[in-house]
Amino acid sequence: MNDEIRLNRVTRFIDTLKQAKELGLSVIEAREGSLTLCLPYSDRIIGNPDTGVIHGGAITTLMDTTSGSVILCALDEFELCPTLDLRVDYMRPAAPHKPVYARAETYKVTRNIIFTRCEAYQKCDEQEGVELDGIETIANCVGTFMRIGQEATPKHYRDLITGGVQ
Repeated sequence: MNDEIRLNRVTRFIDTLKQAKELGLSVIEAREGSLTLCLPYSDRIIGNPDTGVIHGGAITTLMDTTSGSVILCALDEFELCPTLDLRVDYMRPAAPHKPVYARAETYKVTRNIIFTRCEAYQKCDEQEGVELDGIETIANCVGTFMRIGQEATPKHYRDLITGGVQ
């Protein structure tokens, strides 16, 4: 499977998730075993009205969605894999008025479980330049997802996500 197919599958999958649509999540990059999503800043996700800082629940949803969706980039056949465990470590609040990105990767795929890690970050402004790679980490997480098998996913939903192509 090539990266264009991965990108299309993840985009169609994200479009079926109501919370992802509400947050305005979009796919930035989909590659074999890795995925980057974007959470745009909006007044609807402010956690602290005095500072404009994004609510932690929006960040957690971004990371859970990215971690769960990266599975589509790791498996050749589409299957739903519900979250078993997601551990999030927050490093700092997200700066207001800037999008937040999440980059996830699968680091172990077994017959029953898929293991992921994810980083939520914001790009540094030129004057900030805090970190060498131009990003500031907001949170890190690790997740485990249960493989329920392709046959446990309804065919019409599989066809919607895969475009009818397995």
